[in-house]
Amino acid sequence: MLAAYFDSPGGPENLYVKEVEKPHPGEGEVLVKVSASALNRADLLQRRGKYPPPKGASDILGLEAAGSVAGLGPGCKGRWKTGDAVMALLSGGGQAEYVTVPEGYLMPIPCGMTFIQAAAIPEAWLTAFQLLHFVGKVQKGERVLIHAGASGVGMAAIQLVRLAKAIPIVTAGTQEKLKATANTGAAAGFNYNNEDFSEKVLTFTQGSGVDIILDCVGGSYWEKNINCLSTDGRWIIYGILSGGEVHGDLLARLLSKRASIHTSLLRSRDKEASNGYQQSFTEDVLPYFSGGTSPHLQPVVDSIYPLYEIAEAHRLMEENKNIGKIVIKMPA
Repeated sequence: MLAAYFDSPGGPENLYVKEVEKPHPGEGEVLVKVSASALNRADLLQRRGKYPPPKGASDILGLEAAGSVAGLGPGCKGRWKTGDAVMALLSGGGQAEYVTVPEGYLMPIPCGMTFIQAAAIPEAWLTAFQLLHFVGKVQKGERVLIHAGASGVGMAAIQLVRLAKAIPIVTAGTQEKLKATANTGAAAGFNYNNEDFSEKVLTFTQGSGVDIILDCVGGSYWEKNINCLSTDGRWIIYGILSGGEVHGDLLARLLSKRASIHTSLLRSRDKEASNGYQQSFTEDVLPYFSGGTSPHLQPVVDSIYPLYEIAEAHRLMEENKNIGKIVIKMPA
């Protein structure tokens, strides 16, 4: 089968499409013929040699996939049959023509949704879901500040905050991105390149601040985050795009607000925990992707690249130009 590959860490130019051995489903595993995958920051980090896959996971890139069931391993319990349209969050291996998935990790693709759309769901939406509900324990009426609001996780988080009857506020780097987040449901948005988001958030919330911050930026935002965090607020860090170093009186500032810091990496969660998030997501959220539901949830796809243009897809994400997900389409 064909798969996205690189022989040594480096830039997008190191990526190429390689013919590798097709996997065989083991005990309790399902073989999926992949129609589409999607790109994530973790793929870029892995390509640079900074985010190796967990022990035992495929070294092929790709943390999510959508496609159809092509085979069943021994011990499968009969939930899936050949030809079923499925999607999954993976520990690796999604950017290939086939991938094996534990049967409990598969989710049904909502009725009427294409493989391209479905590929944009698992990583971004499960990440946002577990950050909001399992880590942040979001409540009705709370205000949630979402950094990188136009990213895949950001666009999912906006809609999930609305579904929880809470109030999404975002930051983004361009007016085009802020407009897209507003169209998705953000109550307010601020351009971090030309305004102090912490001051704007405090003005919007009439001085009370936000109850939850979803932060993939890290070190450079710490002071502004605490400035606009409410008393007893929860600051959730799930990425450190600006680095992890903090210079300043972080602990005293946190203590003064009785605030808490939480951290989370979905890829490194144990299987039991990940399966719990997925089951809750499948039951409580997935039905809202089907047509005719209110509110109606919608994955946001920025662009589609064929597998052979995987390097161009990486370049686009590195330039931080995408609004929503970049999807990789497998050969027919």
